[in-house]
Amino acid sequence: MVALMPPTKKTPAKAPRLSPRERQRITEIFARFAQHMPEPRTELAYASPFTLLVSVVLSAQATDVSVNKATEVLYKIADTPEKILKLGEAGLSKYISSIGLYNTKARNVIALSRILLEQYGGQVPLQRDALQALPGVGRKTASVVLNELRIEPAIAVDTHVFRVAHRLGFSKGKTPEQVEADLMRIVPNDGLTRAHHWLILHGRYTCVARKPKCAECFLADLCPSRELFMGV
Repeated sequence: MVALMPPTKKTPAKAPRLSPRERQRITEIFARFAQHMPEPRTELAYASPFTLLVSVVLSAQATDVSVNKATEVLYKIADTPEKILKLGEAGLSKYISSIGLYNTKARNVIALSRILLEQYGGQVPLQRDALQALPGVGRKTASVVLNELRIEPAIAVDTHVFRVAHRLGFSKGKTPEQVEADLMRIVPNDGLTRAHHWLILHGRYTCVARKPKCAECFLADLCPSRELFMGV
């Protein structure tokens, strides 16, 4: 009989230690972000934690511009869980039909509104576990809400953040979770609540996917990817 060896526990790989030069480069990058965008905020329009939550749910696989266009009309009619429920799924769908996956999103917004009324007195719970338990709310959505409201420093990794983090040499992670962990390790403490917006806005307007605007980028001299796009 062959004795079976007990399974060995895999220990998580330790993050590589940053050299003084690399740490200085990262510090300078975030100092420049702070100089260029002292108080970055989401481009989603909202007036309360509830409308912020709904807008973030609606923004999945959709642009902020398209969400704002729809909610500008919606929130004049229904901007609380009670009013959203009165619309019903079909009624809500009419207001957000210009947004991708609007049927699924309408179903989730109606369901989360009901839960907020039944379990939280109509208020949005501002704890991660409670938020992520709501229909249509995943880790990224919860991170955006908590960070925007300055409840919990978080970096929600979408396609823009993922791209910029790799181009700036902040992460080699293959998943949003890995990139998020890398960013949370290296972002200076005084920039944690702003880093998500800095990275997403930089990716949206400057470090765009196909033709990044390196010639006008205030980080070009600190970017290890500039050779790929500028021929330096």
